[in-house]
Amino acid sequence: MDIIFKENFLERYSKLTDIESFKEITIKELRRSIRVNTLKISIDDLKERLKERWTLEQVPWCKEGFFISGERKDIGNLIEHSLGYFYIQEAASMIPALVLEPEVNDLILDMAASPGSKTTHLAALMKNQGLIVANDYKGERIKALGINLQRCGISNSIITLMNGMQFKNFQFDRVLLDAPCSGTGTIRKSLKTLKIYNTKMITKLASMQKRLIENAFLNLREKGTLVYSTCSLEPEENESVVNYLLGKNKDARLQDINIKLNRSSPVLEFDREVYGPEIKKCLRIWPQDNNTEGFFVAKITKA
Repeated sequence: MDIIFKENFLERYSKLTDIESFKEITIKELRRSIRVNTLKISIDDLKERLKERWTLEQVPWCKEGFFISGERKDIGNLIEHSLGYFYIQEAASMIPALVLEPEVNDLILDMAASPGSKTTHLAALMKNQGLIVANDYKGERIKALGINLQRCGISNSIITLMNGMQFKNFQFDRVLLDAPCSGTGTIRKSLKTLKIYNTKMITKLASMQKRLIENAFLNLREKGTLVYSTCSLEPEENESVVNYLLGKNKDARLQDINIKLNRSSPVLEFDREVYGPEIKKCLRIWPQDNNTEGFFVAKITKA
């Protein structure tokens, strides 16, 4: 695969990771992965249905997750997919719902929910009980969300169409903010990310992310949990955003993330900005760590 990295991209990322390892993994095809939808079928039953034509390898951090390989690549055309027996989901993307640790009777806000990978995961973990407010801000994105919730048999969710900043005076037990981002962790499946990459876009996105995470926290009840995640590798969109929230809210507490996988150290200083020591509790994953996409996750509670 012929990938052209912009000079400013390489210069910036050389300060953050082993750039040669990053480039080496980036040119490799991303492993396909699925998550079994246990609302409709058991893990063993789906494995039995797929075993003749597909090889399934367990995703170490998600018991419902599997890397899938076979002669065909169009796993979205399988009847099992149409029936909602599984969701095509990148393995690292399975982490945020697990970190949020939903309980069956929770009231949960998924602030930027489309296309529904994490909403459907949360619903399965909740056994279709409690209530999930699955929100997004564009009509076109809502279409995909609605289709996936229906396909997967989700009955404990309502869909809302609004800007995340419009939520006011709610008391959610848990909030998931999988924030709109630059997507620099997804280059292996979306090379256009490299083509449109520019630091001005990063700064603009970070400003929006800071507003969203603060409003997400304001709508969280006392002792509630907020998970902030992105598929970006940019400190400005990740550690900086979490550091901002901690600085603005004295009752925000960053928590350790106990997920068994290879991880890289969070960034504590970048581009003349120094982050607090608590940021060490964030989860930063580079593509070369686990042969997945890059991902960032932070778990925050309200004191």
